[in-house]
Amino acid sequence: MVGSIQTVTVGQIGRPFGLKGQVKVRPLSDVPGRFESLTDVRLVAKDGRTLDTSVSTVRHAGTDLIVGFAGLTTPEEAKVWSGGLIQAARGTAPALPSGQYYECDLVGLDVYTDHGQPLGVLEAIWELPGNHVFVVRQGSKETLIPAAKEWVTAVDLERRRMTVHIMDGMDE
Repeated sequence: MVGSIQTVTVGQIGRPFGLKGQVKVRPLSDVPGRFESLTDVRLVAKDGRTLDTSVSTVRHAGTDLIVGFAGLTTPEEAKVWSGGLIQAARGTAPALPSGQYYECDLVGLDVYTDHGQPLGVLEAIWELPGNHVFVVRQGSKETLIPAAKEWVTAVDLERRRMTVHIMDGMDE
C-alpha cells in the first residue's frame, strides 16, 4: 500500500456513479494512461480521513473517469469520499521536463513578487478554459495569477517558493 511513502495527488473524487461504489474522478495528471496503470492508492477525504486501497476499474467518461476502488461497493460508501483526493506513491509518477511541475508540488508554496514582497500561499489551482489560474491567499486577501511563464518567473521547490511578476495595481 501507499503507507508512509511520499505521495503525489493524481485525481479529485466527484460524486458516486452507479450502484457498485464507483465514483467520477477529475484527473489532476497529464500523464497518458496514468489511471489505467495505477494499483495502490490512498484516498484522502475532505475531513482528513484516509483509506489505503487499490484501483479495481477505470473507464473514460468524457474528460472525467469512472473509477472503482477495492472496498467501496455501494454508492453510500463512495459518497464519503466525494470531494476528496486520490494519491499515488511518488515513485509511480514519471519525471517531468524542466519547467513543468505537478499540481500537488505547487500547492502550498509561498508566493512572492519579483520585488520580494510576500503575496501569500498558493492555495489552489483553477482549471479555466483559457489557462490555469493560481489562487494565492494571505489572510482574507485573495490574488489570482495566470499560470503562465509571463507571470511566473521562478519556482523553487526545495525552498517552497514561487516568484511572480505582478502588474501595478494587480495585488490591491
